Amino acid sequence: MTELRIGPMPAVVQQEVIDALQQIETASVGHLRHTGFMRGDIQAVRPDQKARAGVAVTLAIPAMCSTLLHYALSHVRPGDMLVIDRLGDDRHACLGGAVARAARMAGVAGVIIDGPCTDAAEILAEGLPVWCRGVSPVTTRQLDLGGTFNRPIACGGVPVLPGDIVLGDASGVVVLPADEAADIAAICLAREGRVARTMERLLAGEKLGDITRAVAKINARLNPTDNEGKN
Repeated sequence: MTELRIGPMPAVVQQEVIDALQQIETASVGHLRHTGFMRGDIQAVRPDQKARAGVAVTLAIPAMCSTLLHYALSHVRPGDMLVIDRLGDDRHACLGGAVARAARMAGVAGVIIDGPCTDAAEILAEGLPVWCRGVSPVTTRQLDLGGTFNRPIACGGVPVLPGDIVLGDASGVVVLPADEAADIAAICLAREGRVARTMERLLAGEKLGDITRAVAKINARLNPTDNEGKN
């Protein structure tokens, strides 16, 4: 049996912060920062997945074993986001229909797996948001091989600490420091308001390059003498 390390459950986050994050898109965060984004091959099982956010509860389990996952599902809280490091394994699916139901019944906000899932149709039927690296028919077993729970992990090429805030939607997953999440949500909400106004102006017939002033910027480079005459 390999090492087993279990840490305390992370602190909860104010619900208004979670609610604000669930009103924005991961792509909006992508306009603001470049760190914390998981690899593009970790995608939502549901193609039209709406934004879900929650406190990261972290798990690392060895390839063929899901014993610690079952343990974790007896300790997660409503609103937690379960983030699973598969320690490099991309063959064994640790989450299928029964595990998805257990997670949904526990109130988990979503599950992110650095590996495959199985029973995709059952996961969709359960309504549990899941992000993973595809689907596999090869499943894990109760082998009691150890692992870590609520310890630092890596998922999708990103370090994840227990208590981080995780936001996922149809475009992907981003991990945010808990003490920055509220400010990030506020900035992104303001940006999305500006985007909504841009969409309305496009419907009214304006050109994107005129709205964003890209045309003016390019023209200034192409005709520098025009600007000199204005000085």
